[in-house]
Amino acid sequence: MMGKHDHSKRKQIQFVTIDEMVPKDHLLRKIDKVIDFDFIYELVQPLYTLDNGRPGLDPVILIKLPIIQYLFGIRSMRQTIKEIQVNMAYRWFLGLDMVEVVPHFTTFGKNFERRFKGTDLFEQIFKQILLQCVQAKLVDPSVLFVDGTHVKADANNHKFSDMMVNKEAVNYRRALDQEIEKDRVAHGKGPLKADQSAVKTKRQKVSRNDPESGWFHKGEHKQVFAYNVQTACDAHGWVIDYTIHPGNQHDSQAFDALYQKLKSKSPRIVVADAGYKTPAIAHELISDHVTPIFPYKRPMTKPGFFRKREYVYDEYYDCYLCPNNKVLKYSTTNRDGYREYKSNPQDCKTCPLINQCTLSKNHQKVVTRHVWEDDLETCEEIRHTYGLREWYDVRKETIERVFGTAKEFHGLRYTNMRGKDKMAMKVGLTFACLNMKKLAKICG
Repeated sequence: MMGKHDHSKRKQIQFVTIDEMVPKDHLLRKIDKVIDFDFIYELVQPLYTLDNGRPGLDPVILIKLPIIQYLFGIRSMRQTIKEIQVNMAYRWFLGLDMVEVVPHFTTFGKNFERRFKGTDLFEQIFKQILLQCVQAKLVDPSVLFVDGTHVKADANNHKFSDMMVNKEAVNYRRALDQEIEKDRVAHGKGPLKADQSAVKTKRQKVSRNDPESGWFHKGEHKQVFAYNVQTACDAHGWVIDYTIHPGNQHDSQAFDALYQKLKSKSPRIVVADAGYKTPAIAHELISDHVTPIFPYKRPMTKPGFFRKREYVYDEYYDCYLCPNNKVLKYSTTNRDGYREYKSNPQDCKTCPLINQCTLSKNHQKVVTRHVWEDDLETCEEIRHTYGLREWYDVRKETIERVFGTAKEFHGLRYTNMRGKDKMAMKVGLTFACLNMKKLAKICG
């Protein structure tokens, strides 16, 4: 029998509380149970005047607005406010009643520009949320997984300027220069002359919409303006820390800023992909008694030529032996930190393997070895160590899952805001939401 619903109930008056309208197992209920947001008052107190102006919106409600947006992957603040107007769970989380007016969608943006911009407020919020996870004894920073992901910027790919910009000095330059000087002295070489002709600038694309983003080559054919988000998590998937960089900055260059923040966590092992496998990073980690775990990195040798591993290094005599058993002697240490080992051109002229070795016009093979190459070789030994190499396989269950979840469900695939400050706010609150959701599901 066909039933017919009575729509007159739309105007029926009922006595019900907003608390009764929110399901007992709703995610926001669990988050409200396990997270204490009162720390926000202390964080924002210096940003407000206590004896001047009219009373403002409760800062906890103000911060909860973007938390709802990023927690449920809502595309914009305007849409978030529309959702809050009709969603009882959102109203309950904010502490609003059924008919109370929801803040205007521009409220948070104006407060960001006038109060929060240029501060580390959202990073502090992320740290306070993480602290509550640590206090629940769920976070173990002894093993950290590091990786970077790119977030598409709100910038037109066709609106840019080709500009000459200053090259950023590498953070390990001073330590490398000292190592180079020490190595040259040990080989009886004089100090390098000051490089007066060094190029201090480079040409790159700068967006006219968002100049703080960077031109990122995504695969072979697609290029976009983006931000590079460096992130670290533990073996259980808790996000430990993060940094924001332009999209054209390589992972190996962006690593140091993140690592300086991670040092206070005293990690025992750091797991990263091949993009971080450089002599400088290996040397820094090993010097700090941190075990680096990197994957195999395929040598970038031309097809048909001998690979570098086929040139055997003799540590005692400090020379290389080529596949034809000829000696490549030490020549110099260049200002990039590489020792140059050169063959005797007379041996190479008559060598039957020269076409697989070098195409140089002077018939001389040059093999380079970094002054910190020993640290990279230590990383190779670690890679084959039973009990350590298995950690690399855990990446797909930790840091890669963090990025996948953040992009698929929390709107981190792209940003509709411009500027590094707003990007840092979005990333910080998104990762805070990931940690809150994880904590709520375990303890809620």
